[in-house]
Amino acid sequence: MPNSPTSFFWYELMTTDLDAAEAFYTDVVGWKAQPFDGAPGMPRYVVMNVGERGVAGLMTQPDEVRKTGMPPAWVGYIHTGDVDASTKSLKGAGGAVHREPDDIPGVGRFAVVADPQGAVFNFLQPIGPDQPPLPATTPGNIGWHELYTTDWHAAFDFYAGQFGWTKGDAMDMGPMGTYQLFAAGGEPVGGMMNKPEQVPVPVWQFYFNVPAIDAAAKRVTDNGGTILMGPMEVPGGGWIVMCTDPQGAHFALTAPVR
Repeated sequence: MPNSPTSFFWYELMTTDLDAAEAFYTDVVGWKAQPFDGAPGMPRYVVMNVGERGVAGLMTQPDEVRKTGMPPAWVGYIHTGDVDASTKSLKGAGGAVHREPDDIPGVGRFAVVADPQGAVFNFLQPIGPDQPPLPATTPGNIGWHELYTTDWHAAFDFYAGQFGWTKGDAMDMGPMGTYQLFAAGGEPVGGMMNKPEQVPVPVWQFYFNVPAIDAAAKRVTDNGGTILMGPMEVPGGGWIVMCTDPQGAHFALTAPVR
């Protein structure tokens, strides 16, 4: 177990239409887009900012990803101080490595991995000092992390062992089973549950904060996205919608009011 809990701190969309995705999320979430000046020869990358603070990035799917038939998707990066050691530990705990640790010039060292049930995420060992996290409820920040898996008990044990996550409350969802909250130090930052049949494979879903859910849902559909579920009220009084963007990437929105 790490000396202190670690969790997601960056989020990235691989898409088939970078310009369209930039326009969509800028309007729907309220992010400010900023081109990233990477090393010469690096693919185009767009940073999405909350104020002056980057919280996510957008890029075109690399050819090797597109050829697999993988649809556009959001992926989260878990922070690590040693990506090689974290990758080795993950493999020892039954996880899979889809891309061995490699360097991103000027950014850090990363790896593409999956938990033992198959949900994909990335490691990143960034260059330079860590930035303090934004308050969880900040508009535009990533406000919740949700894992759909085949065995949430085993999944929780994996993440607890690798990253120091702890259990919060467990909610009885009736026929849908148990929804287990988890924390990475402090208050809960997400939940995990066994996936419903309509979710084909284990996957992480990320919720972006918006001020009000009905207005945000309208921005989704006005910009060519699709509402899959909601708006619905969740315990604690917040509101959510689950969506896909025009290229088919899944995401969700959360707001304190309808």
